[in-house]
Amino acid sequence: MSEDVVRLIDYYKSPLGRISRALVREQIMGLAGDVRGQRVMGLGFATPYLRFTLDRAERVLAFMPARQGASSWPREGPSRTVLCDPMEMPLTDAAIDLTIAVHALEHIADAEELMRELWRVTAPNGRLIIVVPRRRGIWAQRDNTPFGTGNPYSAGQLERLLRDHSFVPEGWRDGLFLPPFQSSLVLKSTRFFEGAGRLLGPAMSGVICVVARKEAFPAVPRRKREERFVRVPGLSAATARSS
Repeated sequence: MSEDVVRLIDYYKSPLGRISRALVREQIMGLAGDVRGQRVMGLGFATPYLRFTLDRAERVLAFMPARQGASSWPREGPSRTVLCDPMEMPLTDAAIDLTIAVHALEHIADAEELMRELWRVTAPNGRLIIVVPRRRGIWAQRDNTPFGTGNPYSAGQLERLLRDHSFVPEGWRDGLFLPPFQSSLVLKSTRFFEGAGRLLGPAMSGVICVVARKEAFPAVPRRKREERFVRVPGLSAATARSS
């Protein structure tokens, strides 16, 4: 099930949405490093996390799934949003240096086919940053945020998916130790929850963030989509029978 773009926008305008964006963006920026001169793509609903790339990257595009819907981004200047089918992105091979996928992988019915497409559009030694809800995290158990919908992942599941499709994980980070409640008391204690959660271990986090580098050869080839032919029977007009 894909999230609706209006619900995503409303969430990130809420107090909890603004705080969760800041916390997850901190992890993404740490994994991304220096993006100067790179071609960057956001996949899913990654625009809340892409602004730091605008003035540094050579090119920034925000690809949003057709089932989710799209919103114009950024607010200033020409839009960089592309509404597309994630399984068939309108890009040439090896076109992207860095992909940041947020609210993407957990909403795709065929994750393996998406990984094949990401391998195709990623440049040699290009990188992929994925943010997904942790399978047993509290954020995945509650549907009052976008991180509570779709198919959550464990770290082991995510690593196998990456390695099976020729992406080698290079760094892992955990985020959102804050409980997913729109409570002023909880929101004011953000740093306390983040610090205490990190002491207790990654199992307390709400999302998993990973950066992986593309290997030079594909582990699994793209599926060939066969053309389907539908036999249409020959029909002739007939008069209605009277009883």
